[in-house]
Amino acid sequence: MEISKEKALSAIESGETYLGIELGSTRIKAVLIDSEHRPLAVGGHTWENRLENGIWTYTLDDIWTGLRGCYASLAENVRSQYGVPLKTVGAIGISAMMHGYMAFDEEGTLLAPFRTWRNTITGEAAEQLTALFGFNIPQRWSIAHLYQSMLNGEEHVSRIRYLTTLSGYIHWQLTGQKVLGIGDASGMFPIDDATREYHSRMVARFDELAAKRRMPWKLAEILPRILPAGAEAGELTEEGARRLDPTGTLSAGIPMCPPEGDAGTGMVATNGVRPRTGNVSAGTSLFAMVVLEKPLSRVYPEIDMVTTPAGDAVAMVHCNNCTGDLDAWVKLFGEAASLLGATFDADALYSKLLNIALQGDADCGGLVSYNYISGEHMTGFSEGRPLFVRLPNAALSLANFMRTQLYAACATLRIGMQILLEKEHVALDSITGHGGFFKVPGVGQRIMAAAMGAPISVMATAGEGGPWGMAVLAAYMRKAQGETLADYLDRYVFAEATGTVVEPDAADSAGFDAFIQRYQAAMAAERAAVEAFKA
Repeated sequence: MEISKEKALSAIESGETYLGIELGSTRIKAVLIDSEHRPLAVGGHTWENRLENGIWTYTLDDIWTGLRGCYASLAENVRSQYGVPLKTVGAIGISAMMHGYMAFDEEGTLLAPFRTWRNTITGEAAEQLTALFGFNIPQRWSIAHLYQSMLNGEEHVSRIRYLTTLSGYIHWQLTGQKVLGIGDASGMFPIDDATREYHSRMVARFDELAAKRRMPWKLAEILPRILPAGAEAGELTEEGARRLDPTGTLSAGIPMCPPEGDAGTGMVATNGVRPRTGNVSAGTSLFAMVVLEKPLSRVYPEIDMVTTPAGDAVAMVHCNNCTGDLDAWVKLFGEAASLLGATFDADALYSKLLNIALQGDADCGGLVSYNYISGEHMTGFSEGRPLFVRLPNAALSLANFMRTQLYAACATLRIGMQILLEKEHVALDSITGHGGFFKVPGVGQRIMAAAMGAPISVMATAGEGGPWGMAVLAAYMRKAQGETLADYLDRYVFAEATGTVVEPDAADSAGFDAFIQRYQAAMAAERAAVEAFKA
């Protein structure tokens, strides 16, 4: 339901609004919603990680410049639409890319460059911890980065006094509180399903490793305190308000909800927090989240065990690469069109190229592509080399080429989901898609449905994605009257939600099966490229 400009203005001036800010891989985005969870204004800032000394990272200056730019964009959007400054809101929530490594000393100084989820440099630590805990520890997780730093003998490790994620760091700087939402915390260290705290047995085993290396800390002393969705997580301090809004317009004292990871906000944005629901987030990276009814039968290195923002167990299939290589090819074709004097809107070009993919052969006509800009743990690569391969007699056409790029974007997810659906027989009532892969209506849904072998829905209400989900979590903290997060979403947020559902097409599914067989059979070519083609 649309909101009138008068009602929106009243909500903004009275502070009956909720703000979510999410730091994604390529964009920082803010969404301001009203008490009915309808977007009122948005802001954004484009940024990009950098590869420095073999580490994918963002600097602290990148973080704060980006946050201030994003907030300024939001404030200007409010002013241009409604003619008033944004002075206060009902609550704020910060979310960001999960995992990674941000380690600080006693004075709050960053001890090593921020290591993002994209890094695949902790293979030794992840393997050893998985064996020690009897629990899959992916390379992206904070604990894998910490232990790898210990194995490497990095001198800064003994000086760590606080270890957190990107969302936890920003929340700490804005509120002074060293806390983390349980969903984001579950990507730092395993969570005990019974206590919904860090798993005490595994903490004790890690402390034994740390003691052997004479570390002056215990793990519980340096990790953030866990909070579930709905808990109060401090207030925006005067210093925090100025860090976010240097103009001095934004007031201090605004309540803040627990900071979360982008996986958790994606679950909220797609109403995927109840058992038997799932969602697929497809953008720079790609992951599927399935809320479980019961534990998996065994440990799988391809499957992460995390939680919803409320603390329920989730099986996560995470792939480092999705649309990055696709976007690069679209840009290249745009450059070719420009040489002929064509003028066009970038979104229109994207839409045209993705739609023509649907005219291609169902099996891509003998073409194969690997979209590995970075390493891909799902298939065992610590480094990536984007690679396109074709048979000499392959049907090389624009339609087949673009279809190949779309199939490649989903390929590693398909490999991981086969474990859940075919080996574990996990029950799913619904799968909802969100992210840039689905922005061209009907195309991404159709390709993903073929890859997953299941219907894919896309909700109109999830158009703003993770930052909207974060704003909803901020509203839940202030508005919920003892209701569970799942009940709150069903009753107040998605009761009248609309969207589209695309069922798998039999020909598409058979074509994707043929493509994935070639994809896996030709994997040696990608390995050779990594070995032979060095920077």
